[in-house]
Amino acid sequence: MLELQQVRAQYGKLKILQGVDLTVGEGEAVALLGRNGVGKTTTLRTIMGLMPCAGGSVRFDGAELTKLAAHKIPRHGIGYVSQGRGLFGHLTVTENLAIGLPGKPPADLEDHVYERFPRLKERARQKAGTLSGGEQQMLAIARCLVMRPKLLILDEPTEGIMPSLVADIRAEIARINGEGMSILLVEQNVKTALRLCSRIVIMEKGVIVHSGTAQDLRQNTEIIHRYLGLSL
Repeated sequence: MLELQQVRAQYGKLKILQGVDLTVGEGEAVALLGRNGVGKTTTLRTIMGLMPCAGGSVRFDGAELTKLAAHKIPRHGIGYVSQGRGLFGHLTVTENLAIGLPGKPPADLEDHVYERFPRLKERARQKAGTLSGGEQQMLAIARCLVMRPKLLILDEPTEGIMPSLVADIRAEIARINGEGMSILLVEQNVKTALRLCSRIVIMEKGVIVHSGTAQDLRQNTEIIHRYLGLSL
């Protein structure tokens, strides 16, 4: 479904991605892990056309994305929840959900989104800027789901969120994947990544240095310690 081949990206003369190879299959959940500053977010931004691709190929469902304008990439079926969430704080929850939709919101908006996130239904007329961090994250995910993507990309979805809402967000991500949507997840919490994803990819200095199943990684904790400096 998603395939990156030898993808390179740089800020000025500073090379960030130095030949990234990465795939996400249909219905698969893949976690992209690594220490801070190794290029994880840059990888996601390059996929979405928010960072120019300096070389290599990004393909999704057979279509080459590297030459497309950023606003056209979601139309191919990719939803992206960035670290900043990208919400419009002065607009209501419902208005944020409708952004990007062609015309009037569909009649089943409530069933499709509010059933998943009852908190958002309770705050439908509330401005997004007044929501808690966890509620804003729910809204950012819900806004992608309205577009009915084939792949959902999430950059640190549980960062800075109170534990009571982290569990809800984690459960919803698992549910979304369980219904057949592919997931590409960047997550600092390794235990969350291992719980949600069947395959783990580790990045170091702008390249992929490990790819394997979550089960294998649980049994080979030396890799986690070597590349992430953590112990399970």
